Amino acid sequence: MHADAELMLDAFFQQLTVEVRASEHTISSYRRDIKQLVSYCADKAIEQWTDLEHADIRAHIANRHRKGMGSASLQRELSAIRSFYAYLLKNNQASINPAQQVQAPKQARKLPKTLDVDQLSGLLDAGISSRLDIRDVAMFELFYSSGLRLSELAALDVSDLDLPDNMLTVRLGKGGKSRLLPIGSKAVAAIEKWLQQRAIKTPVAETALFISTHGTRLSQRNIELRLERWCKKKGIPEHIHPHMLRHSFASHLLESSQDLRAVQELLGHANISTTQIYTHLDFLHLAEIYDKAHPRAKKKPL
Repeated sequence: MHADAELMLDAFFQQLTVEVRASEHTISSYRRDIKQLVSYCADKAIEQWTDLEHADIRAHIANRHRKGMGSASLQRELSAIRSFYAYLLKNNQASINPAQQVQAPKQARKLPKTLDVDQLSGLLDAGISSRLDIRDVAMFELFYSSGLRLSELAALDVSDLDLPDNMLTVRLGKGGKSRLLPIGSKAVAAIEKWLQQRAIKTPVAETALFISTHGTRLSQRNIELRLERWCKKKGIPEHIHPHMLRHSFASHLLESSQDLRAVQELLGHANISTTQIYTHLDFLHLAEIYDKAHPRAKKKPL
């Protein structure tokens, strides 16, 4: 592309970093997604961002779909492109947003896999034989107890816990939102055992709740690997990833409470439709709740 176009792109990412203060993950995703659009422009000999039209964005997304990109990934790419053009419009460097009316192909939503109560009991009640086992069980208990995302658990500090009141604060939730969550008694007991072990050979300056053998914060990837190792150690053949514990939390809580709104708040979902998918709630169950609860839905007596 033309040097001016590259400068505009650099300025956009500078703005995301300095002014918007977007996360490193968001910036990395945007760079990767817009890089695909740059490749499209190179193939079509398009040198300026203002030369791109709606038809170009549709063709680009359609081509990415033919190459096997899923709907969610394409929606994310469109979001990155729209954000870039919104920046150009704001700075009078473009007159239209060519991605504004383009939609990604729809894809059927898949229900997440969950574990039943007996499976989780077998996973969490297994014998502990080492300091690392104590830490790992505390992590897995907290996942299931509070329905945390992997990123949220990895970001937890000791100061985020309020064990006397069985509560924790998620400071770095999705979209930068924070929320207060309860902690179950089993998880509290497991965490208290871990905190006793954590106090041994841990640098005073380290704030992370879950740390490695080197005394540094555990990464998300390390937590995933520890769960894989734990499952193998306990003879569990199924591949279990951290989010299955979050999904199971949501599903089991909803089955018992039938309070969709409460589960939405606990999970930190912006849209209740996401909660419906995550918790296996079907339309018939929703309709039953609606018929019982809505004052205008109740049938008149004959």
